[in-house]
Amino acid sequence: MQEKKPSKAPKSPNATKAKSAAAKPAKTESKLSELQVTRERKTVIMQGNEAVAYGALDAGVNFFAGYPITPSTEVAEILASELPKRGGTFIQMEDEIASICAITGASLAGAKALTATSGPGFSLMQEGIGFAKITETPCVVVNVQRMGPSTGMPTSPAQGDIMQSRWGSHGDSPAIVLYPDSVKESYELTIRAVNLSEKYRTCVVLLLDEVIGHMRESVRLPDMANVRVINRIKPTVPPHWYKHYDENQKYLSPLASYGDGYRFHVTGLTHDAHGFPTNKSVEAGDMMDRLRKKITYNIRDLVQIESHEMDDAKIAIFTAGITARAAKAAIAMARYEGIKVGLLRPLTIWPFPDDAVRKMLRNVDTVIVPELNQGQMIREIRRLTKDKSDSNVVAIQRVNGQLITPNDILRKIKEVS
Repeated sequence: MQEKKPSKAPKSPNATKAKSAAAKPAKTESKLSELQVTRERKTVIMQGNEAVAYGALDAGVNFFAGYPITPSTEVAEILASELPKRGGTFIQMEDEIASICAITGASLAGAKALTATSGPGFSLMQEGIGFAKITETPCVVVNVQRMGPSTGMPTSPAQGDIMQSRWGSHGDSPAIVLYPDSVKESYELTIRAVNLSEKYRTCVVLLLDEVIGHMRESVRLPDMANVRVINRIKPTVPPHWYKHYDENQKYLSPLASYGDGYRFHVTGLTHDAHGFPTNKSVEAGDMMDRLRKKITYNIRDLVQIESHEMDDAKIAIFTAGITARAAKAAIAMARYEGIKVGLLRPLTIWPFPDDAVRKMLRNVDTVIVPELNQGQMIREIRRLTKDKSDSNVVAIQRVNGQLITPNDILRKIKEVS
């Protein structure tokens, strides 16, 4: 039995619509109205999970289906309140399997759809994530990581889902996975996740850890005039010419919605260009190539990586999320003592930034990889730094529910310097 421990579950399990909700004026001014969806947005204190919810709204998300689970529940709570005010739909589903299926179906009907979960729920969603990928249906899954496996420690931070976010679904299904390290970046990468899902017609995963999800920071959200929102490409050809999985050089194909008048089929079976099941090896190969190439052919658009104090670094720290913040503090202390150390932080975890990492680590002697798991990212670093001995790729790992501190990293820096 998996514990699902919401901090405050949404009041109704049924879909809520704008007309009924709008009839009841809010007792207090919402944070959204305080932020003003215009120019001159105010600086506010908010949680990472709140930033995800507001980022989703600003990206145009108009459908959420989910099941409350610590430590992601605030995303559902806020969207339960705010989506109906904007004409959107919120549904509390019976479980996470239903949630991923609901957002996939809503997206096929034309909605921008998102769900949020954690550990056990993310595991339950894996088959549905694979279905969204093979049907090339845009949607976003937010996973606020907690200690596991199983129920684990629901209120403790971890980074144990990095590999699952890439390899959790069976079969070859390339992934786009983003990972912020601040509240503001949680807002920004939520918008980016929605944009990438719409652009590349796939399920995008946004990873947070419990600390990023629940920490509060002062944030000034950008002028909406400067926020780029991408919508899916709609077909312009006559209905009888439409191919639901059309080929083109950039692997960006138009997407018709149910009810638009275009005939197409959607199935989890291997399918042809119109979506109908096929056992033909050529058509199966074409489908699998398209799923892979729309990621690999667009790496420059997908990959984001931060380089911090790396120009003269002889020691590099490679880490993400909340651990990257500890690393930056450790770097400041080490630099004060004259130790040349820098940070590489992937905002895009998958596809892994191979070329950028190889280039940036070329001139360093040692790489330190702190992570709140038993060694997931360090496998990728060792794969990319085969010219270095094991002693030059150093792990800092913690899986007891406690954070890796700046002093933990500083001690390791001094050991290898």
